[in-house]
Amino acid sequence: MDRRDFCIGTLALAAAPAASQAKSGGKPGRRAIASAADGTYAQAHEVTGATRVLFVSGQVPADGEGTVPEGFRAQCRLAWDNVGAQLKAAGMDYGHLAKVTIYLADRRYRDEAREVRQQVLGKLDTPPALTVIIAEIFDESWLLEIEAIALA
Repeated sequence: MDRRDFCIGTLALAAAPAASQAKSGGKPGRRAIASAADGTYAQAHEVTGATRVLFVSGQVPADGEGTVPEGFRAQCRLAWDNVGAQLKAAGMDYGHLAKVTIYLADRRYRDEAREVRQQVLGKLDTPPALTVIIAEIFDESWLLEIEAIALA
């Protein structure tokens, strides 16, 4: 594997699909273990037969021109949209997410973050595992950052 594979965030795990993947029409087997009450994440997320892994670097609440919207809800929605754009570029969608880490600039944003996450991920058959961390964010104008791992 050459360095370009890491630059775009895709890592090939196997040359041939696993038996469980072949049975499922080429898609990896997925199962949430002990889903959360709100249904937008799982305590654990098991995947079998994946052949691609996408590591999405922390997506921030800035558009392509570097503009950061006012208010947490708008920033949260934009950060999720940016995650979605990275998934789409790899031929994936939110349903491919296996693990999400959300960094919040302040714990007072946790309820709004949950509400936006429910809007984005609430209808997934298999929700990803999730961690929320309260941390200082790289740029003071950013109120959150979202990184993810997706599998196909």
